[in-house]
Amino acid sequence: MAFTGISTRRQAIIGAVSALGALVAGSAVPVLAAGAMGELPSTASDRLRTSLHQEIDLHASVHRIYEMLLDSQQFAAFTGMPATIDPHAGGAFSMFGGLIVGRNIELVADTRIVQAWRPADWTAGAYSVVRFELNSLTSGTKVVLDHTGFPEGDYDHLYAGWGLRYWRPLERFLAKHG
Repeated sequence: MAFTGISTRRQAIIGAVSALGALVAGSAVPVLAAGAMGELPSTASDRLRTSLHQEIDLHASVHRIYEMLLDSQQFAAFTGMPATIDPHAGGAFSMFGGLIVGRNIELVADTRIVQAWRPADWTAGAYSVVRFELNSLTSGTKVVLDHTGFPEGDYDHLYAGWGLRYWRPLERFLAKHG
């Protein structure tokens, strides 16, 4: 898995405010070797980061990955934890047994998922923005994740959490169930 790019704090805040505004209205990280999904050592600059970028190649079609991220039963099957996901723009979701909640802001079939996303223990009304871009590869799908607008101090936890809760379980599930 390669991790690249970083938004400035201002870009992250502007992106989060824009996305959350649309919801209300209705509508350079180091490169790691592929497969290196362990935690990065914490640094002072990591503790100040409010955005992250990750890329992962998965051996399944963009359609399959899109469905797995938005279908309650498939999401629960690959994570091993309960999920309730309304797969429509504006639809609410609760994943990992209610540990992560939010709403789908923008859905472009088999291409993009943008969500207002928050751990349930964050301050009420505090949301970050999660954007999944799905790109077709000869051997499957490249998922490009941009997670912006989260509080300072959460970078290390969230960075590792994407690998632990999304990418590794997806890879294992796809290896087993094709």
